[in-house]
Amino acid sequence: MRESIDAVEEAFREFELGTATMPTRVGVTIPEKQGWLGVMPAYLERAGSLTTKIVTVYENNVTRYGIPNVLAAVILNDVETGRVEAIMEGSQITAMRTGAVSGVATKYLARTDAKRLGIFGAGVQARRQFQAVREVREIRSVSVYDTRKEMTRDFIAEATAQDDVKVSVASTPEEVVRESDIIVTATTSATPVFNGRQTKPGTHINAIGAFTPSTREVDNETISTSKIVVDSLDAALAEAGDIIIPMKEGIIQRESIWAELGEIVTGKKPGRISEEEKTLFKSVGLGIQDAAVALVVFKKALSLGVGTRFDLDS
Repeated sequence: MRESIDAVEEAFREFELGTATMPTRVGVTIPEKQGWLGVMPAYLERAGSLTTKIVTVYENNVTRYGIPNVLAAVILNDVETGRVEAIMEGSQITAMRTGAVSGVATKYLARTDAKRLGIFGAGVQARRQFQAVREVREIRSVSVYDTRKEMTRDFIAEATAQDDVKVSVASTPEEVVRESDIIVTATTSATPVFNGRQTKPGTHINAIGAFTPSTREVDNETISTSKIVVDSLDAALAEAGDIIIPMKEGIIQRESIWAELGEIVTGKKPGRISEEEKTLFKSVGLGIQDAAVALVVFKKALSLGVGTRFDLDS
């Protein structure tokens, strides 16, 4: 995770400095199956990574078929020749890069003394969020809220392996909010998962679950009282219901969005400037994150001799 956080931070630096190329994500919705497919190409010039991710999100996979809701594959091309270098299972890369971007955002936006983490959702993504936040802050306690008992048990099992962290299951959303310095929303909910009036001054929120214009995890109170940072302004205005819905309702305006994460990383704009301000990072997920983490995985696989070699050119 530390390698992924560092790689993703550099990817956002490239994005801001203009050495990253990332076309708008192409998506196809399959409403009768409650599914979605996205294609996400990206190129990082400095890192030397050229990838395309094909990802699907099917909301009923876990309950109906016992497989993850998010499935993906990442294709890595050689920058010099365009030749396919690797085809990688992309679900874990997606989980790692999404965790990593929250790690970057938390590094710049959360209070330095933040020690209590609250997570909505207990799936694979929630576990990677927990892992990432712990890399950048000295988390001493984590509280998780999820109505799925089996998922919650798996999360607890992984989290309790960290013997320096107190782990608890919250019985209500209010309990999570009341006890947390940092809040992560990693759910498939289409509506807000907590009451923003219950958040404390100085709270930082990573909202990473909702990625369509009609879904949201945070309410108008949270949006209107927080310093808002997004991964990409264009992507947020096109895809993030957490931003789009309150904007349509007149709660916030385009100018209410303080910065893109790349502006914070490069120092063009400050992150947190006081202990009392509430900060919110909204991510819909970008191809540059996949490109960054896929390259980390590929290089590590080569060094460890992991993977199956094949020749597509023959």
